[in-house]
Amino acid sequence: MTGAAPLVLVYSSNARHRAEIVAALGSRPAPDRPPIRVLEAATAPTVVARLDEGGVGLVVLDGESSPAGGIGLARQLRDEIEPCPPLLVVTARRADGWLARWSQADGWVSHPLDPFELAAAASRLLAPAAP
Repeated sequence: MTGAAPLVLVYSSNARHRAEIVAALGSRPAPDRPPIRVLEAATAPTVVARLDEGGVGLVVLDGESSPAGGIGLARQLRDEIEPCPPLLVVTARRADGWLARWSQADGWVSHPLDPFELAAAASRLLAPAAP
């Protein structure tokens, strides 16, 4: 498998949640995809600053972060960052999927995290666009 390792930005104000997301993603979300590089962010301003630099292939946002929640941040990023990379929101409950849709996220998963579900969602969002 060839190709550059895409950069995945993981945002959560909770270090334990970031570690859980990073562990669930693994180093290669799918066997037919290149390995990923992960960068962690604990604050919303750090996320915005990193996206302004470019080169991020996917942003995974913890919906339960505070003071800036990942759901609201997803909506802000969609409105303010051009081009905005794909956004994947982690919600507290499966029933909160409507909030992820409101945020204009490209995908969502819920707690408790299923590593297979998270990896599949990340792989799907990291897939190159069809010509």
